Amino acid sequence: MQLPADDFIALSFINTKLRDEYPSLDAFCEDCEDSREDICRRMQKIGYEYCKNSNSFIRV
Repeated sequence: MQLPADDFIALSFINTKLRDEYPSLDAFCEDCEDSREDICRRMQKIGYEYCKNSNSFIRV
């Protein structure tokens, strides 16, 4: 699965997938064949980090 090129659209896409389809970021990464580190680094660039408790990326 290809993530959207725009970081903010990717954020929305990932959070929607996490909310509706995946129990964790690791499960999402396994399906999309992208590394957790790459996704987290990309989200950190726009000021978001993964929160395990809410299973979503949140603003820091």
